[in-house]
Amino acid sequence: MTVRLRPLPAAGELSAGTLLSRAELRAMRGADPADLAAVEQFALDQGLDILDREIGERRIVIAGDAARVAAAFGVNLVRCDIDGRTYRGRTGPITIPARLEALIEGVFGLDDRPQAQPHFRVFEPAAPARATGAFRPATVVERSYTPPQVARLYDFVAGVDGSGQAIALIELGGGYRPADVGAYFEGLGLAPPAISTVLVDGGRNEPTTADSADGEVMLDIEVAGSVAPGARLVVYFAPNTDRGFLDAISRAVHDTTNRPSVISISWGGPESAWTAQAMRAMDQVFADAALVGVTVTCASGDNGSDDRVGDGRAHVDFPASSPNVLACGGTRIAGSVTTISDERTWNDGASGGASGGGISEVFAPPPYQSGAGLPASANPGGRMGRGVPDVAGDASPASGYAVRVDGRDMVIGGTSAVAPLYAGLVALLNQKLGRTAGFLNPVLYGAGPAAVRDITEGSNGAYSAGSGWDACTGLGRIDGVALLAALERTRTPGN
Repeated sequence: MTVRLRPLPAAGELSAGTLLSRAELRAMRGADPADLAAVEQFALDQGLDILDREIGERRIVIAGDAARVAAAFGVNLVRCDIDGRTYRGRTGPITIPARLEALIEGVFGLDDRPQAQPHFRVFEPAAPARATGAFRPATVVERSYTPPQVARLYDFVAGVDGSGQAIALIELGGGYRPADVGAYFEGLGLAPPAISTVLVDGGRNEPTTADSADGEVMLDIEVAGSVAPGARLVVYFAPNTDRGFLDAISRAVHDTTNRPSVISISWGGPESAWTAQAMRAMDQVFADAALVGVTVTCASGDNGSDDRVGDGRAHVDFPASSPNVLACGGTRIAGSVTTISDERTWNDGASGGASGGGISEVFAPPPYQSGAGLPASANPGGRMGRGVPDVAGDASPASGYAVRVDGRDMVIGGTSAVAPLYAGLVALLNQKLGRTAGFLNPVLYGAGPAAVRDITEGSNGAYSAGSGWDACTGLGRIDGVALLAALERTRTPGN
């Protein structure tokens, strides 16, 4: 289990726009050694073992048999079967001694059931077909694109390749085969990227078959790696649990060896499937990422405004709904490899998927969205909350990405492709600027139409696209060169 602690009291005194080094983040927002000692003593008193501690990430890793763990935290631990596999779950609230209430912000790992889903959609057969400017139900692949072709259509920054940058990819299952990576990039006429793997909480690079999570891992590697071929890719493998997800992101933010400048996340789930402590802790880690100038791109989901819940209400996906990430929705494009003749909200029906988006039921509207004209939630009560997504990009499998997975050439779409696409753009921007672009949202919302191309047609279910921000495609799709100009005019918070 991971026990996450509060930051040092001085952390609350940081002013807006502060930029820290990772060493300064550790010193200013790390855990108080006295807090670590108190929690460790509690664990030892309960007969539990201390496996690891990290001041900067504010975590202690503890372990023990089920009976002692259940007694220590006042929970019932149960076995549950999901899709033929056995997991551990818990019932009852987590309790801790009153003297530790102010010190501990969360306890993760009591429940190891799957937390998130990858947001990719496979379209087969993966054969190119004629382009068309007319949208119809997606029964064939109308045209597939390589990631560099989409980057050129979106006017990504030319003359740079991401050299000197590291892109973090968070993966909660699956794996990659170096032979597939080599074959794919050879087909594009590019050298394969330098790839490092970081194993978190027992996660592994474990490729199996093309219809598994391997599709997510390879999509992330091939999109980010071909858009920014000079960047290093760092793949953080962790178990698909709230603990694994949180620890992988925290590791990437605090990684002083690989030092990623952008983190791409293509996994998530509806807010209703998360605990409050998990969302709060992950949002804090994303805020820490902004403090060290790290951009975080998150897929907004592939199941429209329902987010695969099926209860008749609108739902947004987390972690895309965190106010401290760039939430990436989906479009569908038509045209050629050199020209877009039409682009609108991705919605290929129930079987083909649609752009995730809506109004958060957890997070309030952030300051950068104050002038965006956010609508009230489509749910009863019309809550005003953080609007999702912020931007969008090509995600329909009918205009999807030509990739290679486990020896098979495929076309894959989904907002899972948009997160690494824009992560690749950030690596290009960072190289061009000579500094990190950092948290992009204030710049994007401040620049408005100057940095994006508005998407005004389509629907994702409960919400429709229109002029300006909408809950289908956000501000629109990013224009790379225009965003560069906006960044050159305005230094982002934290830079």
